[in-house]
Amino acid sequence: MRNLKKILTYFTKLEWGIWISSVVLILLSFVIFDRENYMTLGASLLGVTSIMLNAKGNPLGQLLMVVFSLLYGVISYSFSYYGEMITYLGMTMPMAVLALISWLRNPFEGNRAEVKVNRISKKEIGFMWILTIIVTILFYYILETFETANIIPSTISVTTSFVAVYLTFRRSPYFSLAYASNDIVLIVLWVLASMEDITYLSVVVCFVAFLVNDVYAFVSWKKMERRQRAKICLYD
Repeated sequence: MRNLKKILTYFTKLEWGIWISSVVLILLSFVIFDRENYMTLGASLLGVTSIMLNAKGNPLGQLLMVVFSLLYGVISYSFSYYGEMITYLGMTMPMAVLALISWLRNPFEGNRAEVKVNRISKKEIGFMWILTIIVTILFYYILETFETANIIPSTISVTTSFVAVYLTFRRSPYFSLAYASNDIVLIVLWVLASMEDITYLSVVVCFVAFLVNDVYAFVSWKKMERRQRAKICLYD
């Protein structure tokens, strides 16, 4: 009973509302547009749960992201979105593992369920963008070799994904904004896919839900950052 109470009180009413609404939306879209691809359904439910845990700074969110990346890579392969497949299996999943290790090693005041928020320097931001440009160019030619469908938005997805995973690893609040940007790109990608196969509309709905959750995650991290810094200043 105590464990159940802890789970119920761990999230705020707003967080429960966002998560439940996202789950209901995903389930409805699956029933209406799909009814067959249970892997897509499972990945979508894992994804929104991962984002909500990430919004709390909980490392468990990164563990779920590893599983989501694996499933999403398979889903992307089914529509020849090799860019998405390579990005998530070759970049997002390994970086999620590194982020998980980073988050576990940097708890806030010993609380394993909340990572310590980090603030990166302007010099590091510049370094990140140089890496991003290199990765984007490299992946463009890889995607071109594989004759990837919708190569331009697929390449942009690589860019936003890399920025997101880098900032996640570095524990910056802005990782959620980068993921939100990636969500917008993916909504465009899967709308294009759904024009050929309507069942992919369920994936579109999934990333719409992700977008809402990622925006909330950014707001949550900024609040968490202020609270942590105020506590540190109080001790000083």
